[in-house]
Amino acid sequence: MDKKNRLTTYILVGLVLGIVVGYVANTSFADPAGFADTMALITTMFLRLIKMIIAPLVFSTLVVGIAKMGDAKEVGRIGVKALGWFIIASVISLSLGLVLVNLFRPGDAMALSGAVPPVGTSSGITTSSLTLKDFITHLIPVSIFDGMAKNEILQIVVFSIFFGTAAAAVGARATPLIDAVDGIAHIMLKVTGYVMNFAPVAVFAAVAGVIAKSGLGVLSTYGIFMAEFYLGIILLWVVLILIGGIFLGRRVLRLISELKEPTILAYTCASSEAAFPKTLEGLERFGVKNRLAAFVLPIGYSFNLDGSMMYCTFAAVFIAQAYGIELDLATQMTMMLVLMLTSKGMAGVPRASLVVIAATLAQFNIPEAGLLLLLGIDHFLDMARSATNVIGNGIATAVVAKWEGDLADPNKDPAVAPLR
Repeated sequence: MDKKNRLTTYILVGLVLGIVVGYVANTSFADPAGFADTMALITTMFLRLIKMIIAPLVFSTLVVGIAKMGDAKEVGRIGVKALGWFIIASVISLSLGLVLVNLFRPGDAMALSGAVPPVGTSSGITTSSLTLKDFITHLIPVSIFDGMAKNEILQIVVFSIFFGTAAAAVGARATPLIDAVDGIAHIMLKVTGYVMNFAPVAVFAAVAGVIAKSGLGVLSTYGIFMAEFYLGIILLWVVLILIGGIFLGRRVLRLISELKEPTILAYTCASSEAAFPKTLEGLERFGVKNRLAAFVLPIGYSFNLDGSMMYCTFAAVFIAQAYGIELDLATQMTMMLVLMLTSKGMAGVPRASLVVIAATLAQFNIPEAGLLLLLGIDHFLDMARSATNVIGNGIATAVVAKWEGDLADPNKDPAVAPLR
């Protein structure tokens, strides 16, 4: 068994053991909440190790990729193609969420159950409406060090584009610096390998903690809602893979195979950000040139979170249904457009989408208290949408590479290999 498959197996073992131990802790331990808090420390440690890697990895790989392009026009062309795909994928994801939530109407059953929280109850989630000023200030860093300290991927991308383009314009005098930054990229990917050795333990701790705290009963209470959402996620996967297949042909199945490990990691940790380094490696094994993968993938983490966007429309209308609020077609289309904007820049970390949903509910006079209906099961929903974010961004990057003629066939080109 090679190293990649071995890690995937260990992660799955961690998932199963986490479910068993979490159930035992919930039913037999005197203080299951204390056990859950202890497990949360392990998960937090792993996610912080991942965040430690993200900023230098994104900066170094993106700067080297753009500098090697050597042409600002090429950077702009690739950026436009990537954003075009992201917009199409966003519309598909948001629309599918709206169609399914209106078809299944999961909120009606919740309203009949009498479990809907009173309208004035606080969800405890801080919300804020998105303005043009907020978007611009979030987009452009006041300092690259501030952006890196806060792990603001979008800000790091903006600075890296300027830095890489300027390095390409300087020419030979910038070569030593670009070589040094390239060395940093290789070092950070080696650090990634070290950190990933802790992934199975983190997965075990995350699942065991959630089940110890909430119990398996929460899954049966919301079983129908979760089943409907997971069905929607499966349909979204099918749609994205079919569209990807139009451009990639049968190789799209090879791509999904290469993304298996980061997808499982994102699912078990409920964080697509945790899977970023492995997603980058998988794309390079598939044949996407490093300079393009390092450019498109970080942008996708801000503009192309397909699973999270589908969840936003699904959850917002579900809460409205639970409170007996009927939203006409025009209102739902307006909500979709609002979410199209507010979801951009959404962090690929646990529960970030809840903040976006909370802000959207306030704009449409839907009780924020309805978020309490989702908090108990949000981790299990976040697992599905995080995995979908990885698949969506992987397909997007591969398709853009195909459009640019930067997609090699590893079987025919032995030189194609991920950075190590």
